[in-house]
Amino acid sequence: MKFGKVEHPELIDFSIPQDHPDTEVLFAKYKEEDQPLKVNVGCAKWNRQDLKNFYPRGTKDELAYYSSQFNCIELNATFYRIFPAKTYEGWYEKTPDNFKFFPKIVQNVSHLRRLNEQAYPILEEYLNLTANLKEKLGTMFLQMHNNFSPKDWDRVVRFVENWPKEFSLAMEFRHTDWFNDEKVAQELYHLLEENTIANILVDTAGRRDIMHMRLTNNEAFIRYVGANHESDYSRLDDWVEKLYDWKQKGLKNIHFFVHQNLELESPLLSVYFIQKLNERLNLDLKIPETLIKPNTLF
Repeated sequence: MKFGKVEHPELIDFSIPQDHPDTEVLFAKYKEEDQPLKVNVGCAKWNRQDLKNFYPRGTKDELAYYSSQFNCIELNATFYRIFPAKTYEGWYEKTPDNFKFFPKIVQNVSHLRRLNEQAYPILEEYLNLTANLKEKLGTMFLQMHNNFSPKDWDRVVRFVENWPKEFSLAMEFRHTDWFNDEKVAQELYHLLEENTIANILVDTAGRRDIMHMRLTNNEAFIRYVGANHESDYSRLDDWVEKLYDWKQKGLKNIHFFVHQNLELESPLLSVYFIQKLNERLNLDLKIPETLIKPNTLF
């Protein structure tokens, strides 16, 4: 993922901002719920070419191996085209019972049709096919184009209010006006919260403004983008502490996806993060096997 890439990451203040005040109010609603914490950590893709130093020599099926090491995938492939039912069925069959897919909604809906009237037949086809993942389908996410601004607010309202409730949804907004205008931001956050839709957090170097720290349901959906810099590890340490704090306050669902400008290092950062998360949150997530030990990248 090259979104938010900068030439000199050492100059960026990567500290995690304070929580939005309404995030704490939200946690209070869930604090007493008797639900176990669910944690998913994964990469954005399973392609061997991108994830070098991850697959053992002789690996014949990349997804089968990937899903033996991680419990989820942020499925970016579904952004580029709509796959046939047999493809989803194949993915379902190759993966363990506890594996989850978090597919990105196809770009025809978000970028080409931009949530207009013509987007809905495409969305219906996409949902009907994606449903073939059955119980392995996690939260789907809609990523809007960088230039999709609040002038199209009515489209967002219609999309959110008509979203089929049997599917979990997260949304990511990138245009700066969604966050620079406090009134617009509050209206967006409340719309998502009222409809139990996750507000995606993106931690990337060049766009610190979208670290809004405003959760809108009992789900932290975090897309972490490393900078291929030694600070990537300390940033993950900070996230471990943040998630520990949110867990103590009532958070029940963590979905954390590790990206890199050079994706081959994503599994290595993921291993480090899972180890630290296991220790701090008293979890027992599987530690993926890699050919390079974490913390030896830089």
